[in-house]
Parts: sequence; structure tokens; C-alpha cells
Amino acid sequence: MSLSNNRPNMIITVLCGTLTSLVVIGFARLAYGVILPSMRTDLGFSYQQAGMLSTVAALCYVCFVLAGGLAAARWGAKASILLGMLMVVVGFAGLTVAANFWLIAILMGLLGIGAAFAFAPMVALLAAWFPDHRGLVIGCMSSGVGLSILVTGMLVPFLLNAFGEQGWRVSWGVFAGTALFVAIIISLFVKNPPQAAGGGGHLPANEKWLIYRNPRVLIVATTYGIIGLGYIVQTVFMVSYMVENGFSESTAGSYVAMMGLLSIAAGPLWGWVSDFWGRGNALTISLFMVVVAMALPLIAQTLPYFFFHFLLLGISLNGVFAMIQTTATDQVAPRYIPIAFSFATLFFAVGQFLGPAIAGWLIETTEGFTAAFSFTVIVLTLGFGLTLVIRRFPSEFAVGEPDDKAA
Repeated sequence: MSLSNNRPNMIITVLCGTLTSLVVIGFARLAYGVILPSMRTDLGFSYQQAGMLSTVAALCYVCFVLAGGLAAARWGAKASILLGMLMVVVGFAGLTVAANFWLIAILMGLLGIGAAFAFAPMVALLAAWFPDHRGLVIGCMSSGVGLSILVTGMLVPFLLNAFGEQGWRVSWGVFAGTALFVAIIISLFVKNPPQAAGGGGHLPANEKWLIYRNPRVLIVATTYGIIGLGYIVQTVFMVSYMVENGFSESTAGSYVAMMGLLSIAAGPLWGWVSDFWGRGNALTISLFMVVVAMALPLIAQTLPYFFFHFLLLGISLNGVFAMIQTTATDQVAPRYIPIAFSFATLFFAVGQFLGPAIAGWLIETTEGFTAAFSFTVIVLTLGFGLTLVIRRFPSEFAVGEPDDKAA
């Protein structure tokens, strides 16, 4: 039974991947910052409590992302994705009615766990079904994050205006309905590739460690972790940096919206380029553009420098995500993709978790943003150096099938 003859509709499957990304990364992980001001005021939470809720979600994502990959390898990617989506539905639905801090913390943790079980397995599923267009399909999935930024930025303020102090609860409710709809679509149209069917993930420990200890897999995972560490600092603190230098929040917000809009097209475009030009080449160029973008506000804190910072990031950042994610799936045989990608995503999640803490400490210690963003440029430059190594990777799998002699 050939893979090509039984392959599902590419457009529908990729759309399911894009919607998964929109829900479990955009709504479940990134929208909290937009909803937070109204939610915190209505519930009377302190900033420390609000920060703890975000930390709980991030920590749960870190702790369970590898488990999500193992579950996908054992029971099939579709089962893991649906389990993650249902967790996210429950988390969103609970947030529409919860008022107790600890209950909300549990629900935020559920969002993190759900994202861990859904995101990486969906990437692995797309990579296994469409190996010849792997960059394009994963790039399309990554565009869901940019789309979520655009949707959240317009939807949440509208709901807050329409429903007043209860608008934040309605926002979580809309997210719950969207997540349930996406879960239904996935259950109807997504299917496991042959490699993932029939419990193919009953892997002995020595096979898993072949993945975890492989130098190429570790280099890709480390690069992904560096990208997570660098980009999250920009996400959390760049708007504050602009405001600190005398520019309005509305101006900064319009630049963020521009970046989100550009990023919707950037992922698929870079993915398509990489399928023809080479993954390593596309990754190296896109990450170099990110490094340049991060350095611009350090050169001069003027409006043109901030504008080109967001413009360059909009063009390149989603390409970096798509390329490093695709590169992680390129290193191993199809049956190992869920585990290898989840392993690499663990590094990314740890980077996301550590980045704001390190940058926040630097900002407090130096009483300014320069040290934090200088640290980010240095870290991302190290990542760029690793992409030069990745460019020289051979085309053979780093970890092939058990009877495959590829190194």
C-alpha cells in the first residue's frame, strides 16, 4: 500500500494543522497577555499572581512536551492531538466560569499540557504525510501563530467593549468553541500516516536513546532552544522598550500587528523556498535576518529602527520557526519523527521558560533594556553559528530504521 495512493487531501490536512497551531499556541499560550489586564482587574489578582498563572502554563508545556511525542509514537499522532485539543477545550471552558486562583492555575496548566500533546504530534503528522513538501506544510502550520496574533488583537478588544467586565470570560468561551470545532474537524479529516498506525511507538529504550544522543539531533534541538530563548525576550519586552523610549503603545501595537500580518505569509513562503533551495540555506538566511532585526533597536532607539525591526521580524521569524521545525523532522526516519520533534521542542520550551526570567533580571539589574537585548543578540548569533553547521548535514537520516545502516 503506497503512501502516495492513500495520502489525505493536502489542503484539508494542512488547514487542520494551521488551526491546531492557532488554537494551542495562539489562543492557549499567547492570548493570555491580551486578556490579562481585564481578567486581573475583575478577579482582583496581583501582578505576581498573574505572572504565576503564565508560569504554570509554560512549566506544564515544558514538562509534558516530550510525553506528547511519546504518546503520538505509541498510539498515533491523531490520538495525541485529539487528547491535547480536548484538554484545551476543557481549560478554555473552565476559564469562562472560574474565579478561584488555584482552580484557574489548574486550568492554565491544562492549557499548557494540551498544547504539548497537540502541537508537536501535528507537526510530525504533516511531516510524515507530505515528505516532499515538508517545508511548505510545516510553514503553513506555523502561519497559524501569526494568524492568532491578528485575530486575538482584533477579537478580544471587540469582546471587551461589547461585554464589559465579563468580556474576558466571553473571550475564553469563544476560544473554547473554536477549539471544539477544530477538534471535530481533526477527528473527521485527519488520519495517521502508515508509519504511525498500529501502535508503532512501542520503541525499546535503546532506540529512543539513539535519538536523544545523536549529535545532529542535539545540534538541531540546541538551535531550537536558542531560538526560543531569543524570540520570547522580544515578544515580552520590545513594546516596553519602545514605550520607554517615548513612543506610544498604539504605535508599538500597530508595529506588532504589521509583524503578525507579515508572519502569516512568511512561514509558507520560507517553507516553499526550503523545499527547493535546501533547508539549511533557508534556515541560515532567515535566522541571520532575525539577528539583524534584533540588533537594530540597539543601534538607535528611533522610530525608523523600531519599524524595520518589526518589519524584518515579520518577514523572517516565522520562517525560522518553520525551518528549524522541519529540520528536526528531517533528521530521523518517519517512525521516529514524533519523538525527535518533541525532544527538540523540549529545548525550545525550556528556552521560552528561561528567556523572560534572564531578561527581566538583566533589566532590573542594569535599570534598562540594553543589556537584555544585547544578550538576545549574542544568543541568537550563537544560533546562527549552529545553522552553518546544520547546512553541512548530509541528506541521509541521522537515525534511520533499525535495519537502516545510515549514520
